[in-house]
Amino acid sequence: MNHAKALLIKGIMTFAVLLLLLGSFAGLGDILVITLVLGVISYLAGDLFILPKTSNLTASLADLALSFFVIWGLGLMLFEQTDGILFAALFASVLIASGEWFFHSYMADRVLRINRKI
Repeated sequence: MNHAKALLIKGIMTFAVLLLLLGSFAGLGDILVITLVLGVISYLAGDLFILPKTSNLTASLADLALSFFVIWGLGLMLFEQTDGILFAALFASVLIASGEWFFHSYMADRVLRINRKI
């Protein structure tokens, strides 16, 4: 149940950022696809694999890079208008990584039960 709640929080955060920044490039369906793909990949890689073995900073930087490449790559494939997608993907990934900084604290305390300060 903790993982489901964490995925929901992550999904809402990611969807809100993407809707705000990519709404002029894509429809809700495309934004939802990117949210789902990014959410699953970043939860598995960043939150369940990298975070427990490293620090919050390392996991947040990994999320920054991962978010950028997923948003940019899927944006190029899904969107009809791709002018400016590079900068929108960069800005969205910075905002997502900023949110992930706080999300990682939640993950460490409530989901992973890591007993170290991150």
